[in-house]
Amino acid sequence: MGYRNAATDRLVQAFLKLKTEEECYDFLDDLCTVKEILDMSQRLEVAFMLSDKNNYQQIAEKSGASTATISRVNKCYMYGNDGYKTVISRMKEDK
Repeated sequence: MGYRNAATDRLVQAFLKLKTEEECYDFLDDLCTVKEILDMSQRLEVAFMLSDKNNYQQIAEKSGASTATISRVNKCYMYGNDGYKTVISRMKEDK
């Protein structure tokens, strides 16, 4: 992870300090642009759809994501650090 440094460590620690959805929304609103938040949420939705075995066409139609975005998320989902898989698994357990 070439981006890991004291500043990114602090960012991760900040997210871990949030206790409610409202706190998270407030922090995201202060930290990111609307487009950045929507882009990140779209990527997570794509990862959820990949985990449910949807194909690229289905994902593009349902999410509005480009095939380039779907491909990038799929690469991370399949060969990354399992970040998407960890979050998706935990979120599905909570349902």
